[in-house]
Amino acid sequence: MNIDVSSLVVEYRNGSYTTRPLDDFSLKATSGELVLLLGPSGCGKTTLLSSLAGILRPTSGSIRVGDTEVTALTGKALERYRQETVGVVFQSFNLIPSLSALENVDTPMLAAGMGARKARDRARSLLAQVALEDRERHRPGDLSGGEQQRVAIARALAHDPPLILADEPTAHLDHVQVDGVLRLLRGLARPGRTVLVSTHDSRIVPLADRVIDLAPKVRRRNGAAKSTELSRGQVLFEQGSVGQEIYLVEAGKIEVVRGGDVLASYGPGEYFGELGPLLGFPRAATARATRRSVVHALSVAEFKRRIGSKRPGDLVRPLR
Repeated sequence: MNIDVSSLVVEYRNGSYTTRPLDDFSLKATSGELVLLLGPSGCGKTTLLSSLAGILRPTSGSIRVGDTEVTALTGKALERYRQETVGVVFQSFNLIPSLSALENVDTPMLAAGMGARKARDRARSLLAQVALEDRERHRPGDLSGGEQQRVAIARALAHDPPLILADEPTAHLDHVQVDGVLRLLRGLARPGRTVLVSTHDSRIVPLADRVIDLAPKVRRRNGAAKSTELSRGQVLFEQGSVGQEIYLVEAGKIEVVRGGDVLASYGPGEYFGELGPLLGFPRAATARATRRSVVHALSVAEFKRRIGSKRPGDLVRPLR
């Protein structure tokens, strides 16, 4: 199943503030490929997958899956697309706790009108495909994280969709469980089916046919990273993350927020994000661009050299 995403824009409005996780984004993928969407939280990975799944309608742009213009679908046609064309694997598994593994897999087939015996037989076949034929009667609470994710993958294959979308499929798995899930996803990409996986886990990179980096773009001069370009609404770092860099705004405007509150904003010539790297704390807030912006990333040592005789504490605003 070939995929063609062209000039995609997605905006979210929160009061007077607009976030744009995808801004003029384009992507092509061909049948049989495993395509990896790599990048930190907030860079637009889940937004892109939701758009491809027909769950989220983009602000503008085009999504073509095979011969179908997804952004033009409505009503029953959109329902059929979601049911027959796309299988989604969620990072939190989204299994029904009261149902067995077998029942979790056959439920979408029963909901689509398939006969009970046929649905049950196909569910058993799919569980065998993910090596869980001996766990079909177990409920999610009795399964490991890796087993729950394999049940979720079996469920995504219920209607043999030509497009599989996996959103952070290894996020809740330990190191041992990750390998089996990654290799299972690798095996799903075959002629007639395309698999897109969003992740920040670099362990899947060697298994991918192609990697799309959605992280903020870094400009380089003489081989050294000098600055990061952000589109409007793009997140530079998130609250709770650990960072080793301090940022200097070259152009545009950066807003620092926590929850729904704007704590501070920074324009050209101003520094932000000092507290975490200087004191070894996690980021206390999220930084995002309110318009197209360019920021320089500085190490703590380079930051101290730049400020010269000033004490670092003199430049630190609260809640960085």
